[in-house]
Amino acid sequence: MKKLFSSKYSANAVNAGMLVLRLGLGILMLVNYGYHKITHFSETARHMPNLLGMGTTVNTALIIFAEFFCSLFIILGLFTRFACIPLIIAMSVVLYKVTHLDFFGQGEKAALFLTGYLAILLIGPGKVSVDGMIGK
Repeated sequence: MKKLFSSKYSANAVNAGMLVLRLGLGILMLVNYGYHKITHFSETARHMPNLLGMGTTVNTALIIFAEFFCSLFIILGLFTRFACIPLIIAMSVVLYKVTHLDFFGQGEKAALFLTGYLAILLIGPGKVSVDGMIGK
């Protein structure tokens, strides 16, 4: 009970917390969003907004790269900080362009994902990751 109210932490607790955060965010993004977009590419491309004049197909491919492949890298803990950057950009675009900065309504999920990815970018993947095992 004393440990529950303590402000002290151990390296093992931080590493376990980062593993849970990485797995949770990565699996939720990959399964709920990335996999659906990759299996229904043409349907997704029809509904994708044309950002920066690149075309809906290019935007869809970039979103799939972020939501599927970068999530896979985050789950594995491989190139974790690098893989967070496309996801941070994607969630920022969703929050700004799609939900019009509605943090407490329609944009709540994007804001939560964005917060988690920023935490992973700042803290790193932890020791229980491929990056941690190879000493990056």
